[in-house]
Amino acid sequence: MSVQIHTLSNGFRIATESMPGLKSASVGIWVLAGGRHERIEQNGIAHFLEHMAFKGTKRRSALAIAEAIEDVGGYINAYTSREMTAYYARVLEDDVALAIDVIGDILLNPMFDPGEIEVERGVILQEIGQTLDTPDDIVFDWLQEVAYPDQPLGRTILGPTERVSAFSRNDFSTFVGEHYGPGQMILCAAGAVDHDAICREAEAMFGHMSPIAQPSLIQPARFQGGERREVKALEQVHFALALEGPNYRDPAIYTAQIYANAMGGGMSSRLFQEVRENKGLCYTIFAQAGAYEDTGLTTIYAGTSAEDIAELTQITVDEMKRAASDMSEAEVARARTQMKAGMLMGLESPSHRAERLARMLSIWGRVPGVEETVAKIDAVTVADVRTFAEKMAGQTGTALALYGPASAAPTLDSLRERLAA
Repeated sequence: MSVQIHTLSNGFRIATESMPGLKSASVGIWVLAGGRHERIEQNGIAHFLEHMAFKGTKRRSALAIAEAIEDVGGYINAYTSREMTAYYARVLEDDVALAIDVIGDILLNPMFDPGEIEVERGVILQEIGQTLDTPDDIVFDWLQEVAYPDQPLGRTILGPTERVSAFSRNDFSTFVGEHYGPGQMILCAAGAVDHDAICREAEAMFGHMSPIAQPSLIQPARFQGGERREVKALEQVHFALALEGPNYRDPAIYTAQIYANAMGGGMSSRLFQEVRENKGLCYTIFAQAGAYEDTGLTTIYAGTSAEDIAELTQITVDEMKRAASDMSEAEVARARTQMKAGMLMGLESPSHRAERLARMLSIWGRVPGVEETVAKIDAVTVADVRTFAEKMAGQTGTALALYGPASAAPTLDSLRERLAA
């Protein structure tokens, strides 16, 4: 398997990875603009724009966009995150050029028809409503908000209802003009792909684009922490706890991910075994380590009953403290292996390969070999994980979000005191 990278004269980047033996390919364009690139009055527009891309162009109606891909048995979709927006398709090898044409069309020639804006506005308002009715979704939005209050990184990706209700055609055009330049786009393709042919397609479709002024630097993140508790008559209390972790360029990110895996990454993890298997206090509990350009979050989530929330949170904090002194070689070795296996299994999919190309190129300006990443995972020691666990336990800043019958849940201050004791 070989990675090839090419940059057009206007800054538009192309990365491909051939996977011999496959008859299909994943192809997409990743735009380095997401929720944290919005001004406060724009909150939610990156996601709304992603929706509008599929609502018609100068060449195709909304139905024609879907039919163009589905007529050849393909699949097309998009997503918006806090730092990028992706538009991608999965097609057979003979239809890669078609996929590039369709994705390029929706990015370069959107109509932003006022009637379609109103239709999609209703769809997104329904999506917001659905999220508000999904406790294990909304609790993470609240956790992000208390971790980074009054900052772009702390705002919801969907945006508040009042903003979404007011966006106009001009608002979409303004955001595109500010962030959708060739230097902010990366075309990635993996699977049954021909690098030279894709470069020719990209040159023809995107080579005419004029570079835009580099957007002003995003507001640096400031992890502050705090508590949000929403008491509601639900079946469960949804509990989410976060501490600041390393950013994605920090070598410690591998330690953070192994720590999170050992704590709550699978059925053999500490929290799963102690909280669920031994105590029977929950059905779902997990830990994860996420990262951004300049910060990161190590997060623990669980859902439990009103009667058990106090015990669950106390055991969670105690396990976090204990990890600093007795995290074992066997646990770290298992977490390392799970990380590597998860990465390598994922790379059997062209969609995961294309996603990795985009993320690595956006972070490093190159695509590190898989062997390089495996070596960094293998380099993490028990001492590294214990030191990281001690740092987590010693943090003064902690974010806590609770939703449901949470009246009996410990306060953030009491959890901090227990963590520091």
